Amino acid sequence: MYFLMKYGNLSFDMNFLSVLNPWNAPLRYHETVSSTMDESRRLAARGEPHGTVVVADYQEAGRGRAGRSWNADRGKNLFFTVLFRYSDIPSFPGALTLRTGLAVSLAVEDFAPVLSGAVLVKWPNDIMIDSRKIAGILTETDGKTVYTGIGVNVAQTVFPGDIAARAGSILRAVRFRDAGAPVPVRAFLLERILARLHAEFASAGPWRERLEERLYMKGRPIRFAAGGADSDRIVEGVLAGIGAGGELLIIPEGKTAPEAYVTGELRVYQDPPAPGT
Repeated sequence: MYFLMKYGNLSFDMNFLSVLNPWNAPLRYHETVSSTMDESRRLAARGEPHGTVVVADYQEAGRGRAGRSWNADRGKNLFFTVLFRYSDIPSFPGALTLRTGLAVSLAVEDFAPVLSGAVLVKWPNDIMIDSRKIAGILTETDGKTVYTGIGVNVAQTVFPGDIAARAGSILRAVRFRDAGAPVPVRAFLLERILARLHAEFASAGPWRERLEERLYMKGRPIRFAAGGADSDRIVEGVLAGIGAGGELLIIPEGKTAPEAYVTGELRVYQDPPAPGT
């Protein structure tokens, strides 16, 4: 119940260097970086080991999937990248981005138990609460090196006009349920995410069932833009689930069997009602 702990000195929130890294690797904190992904690449070139974490209080050029920018208030959110090194490409964890999303969603519920059952994974790389995006994941590879970048809206409650209807945060969701909730301590959330991510990648057990239990829009009608970020190939149907390799399974209109898609963007006919909006 980390979220519910109160501290008289909120500067403790900045003490990211006290976070336990389960990979027993360095954790590098910066007040400001271009992006934690860029900094992680620099550390990789310098020989930093598997599991090295880069966390920043603010990103000047944060980015998300398909090169989209990620803008957020300084000091209110959590931005970090984990550097992974593998012996070869087949050693990469299967469905790495989706399983990262599963770990993040579980960690958010650890952090704020009042949100239990409300934190969903939107294929392929978003985390949702009350139909609002509260986190995004960006995975990049360079040979046998994987960079997993995670951005979480923690305490920001006001967003720019172009995303105001779609963006949310942990604090916003919690305060709808408990108006007196304290400001969350981001260092604790980082520690929970790292612990969940380490456990997820160390497990050889099934992950699809656990993911599908919290898959955003599962069993509901959706629109899917198949292909690249600017694709105009629209598939309409029902979101059926996730395939063995992390592909999205959709039952197209007029058909009875699901079809698999490995790239594209999920859209919806109408988002579920968002509490408090």
